[in-house]
Amino acid sequence: MPKVALYNINAEQIGEIELSDAVFGVEVNKEAMHQVVKMQLANKRQGTQSALTRAEVSGGGIKPWRQKGTGRARQGSIRSPQWTHGGIVFAPKPRDYSYTVPKKIKRLALKSALSSKVQENQIVVLDELKLDAPKTKTIAEMLKKFDACKTLIVVKESDEVLYKSVRNIEGAHIVPVNNLNVYDILKYEKFIITKDAASKVEEVYA
Repeated sequence: MPKVALYNINAEQIGEIELSDAVFGVEVNKEAMHQVVKMQLANKRQGTQSALTRAEVSGGGIKPWRQKGTGRARQGSIRSPQWTHGGIVFAPKPRDYSYTVPKKIKRLALKSALSSKVQENQIVVLDELKLDAPKTKTIAEMLKKFDACKTLIVVKESDEVLYKSVRNIEGAHIVPVNNLNVYDILKYEKFIITKDAASKVEEVYA
């Protein structure tokens, strides 16, 4: 089992904690992570792009000039793609880009992402993270002590006070365990997780 330091909110080490091999100590599978990140980015696409084909643009009902005898190239409509204000040849239309990957691949990718943070010493486990009122300064000071710029903070459950404390800090993002995903884990350099949240992750994915 991988052992990592356990810190308090003041970035002082207060002990060590053992993390589950089944979640934080698996062999990193880059292919699985790639598949899941690609899926997440595809699912985020709105797919609302749209352009008009020659059948949809206005005008062009009459042949611009006769077929023969003018010396010019034959034309059937002033709304053909080669004309200014003409239609688009293969016009993009609204579509759904989302797709899914097997659950086993998703689980493997999440475990691989978490294990990679342990292997690269980018994980910080906090004893607890609680605030009585929104205090951006408190969180900012904590991140500074951990030398954390781009940071993902994971807590056991959604907390409005913590969310308000983190949302204005550039490069920092906070999510509850239920919203933990591969893309966010890999996107942020530092991975800060509370002890309770780590236990919940192990309980679900071990």
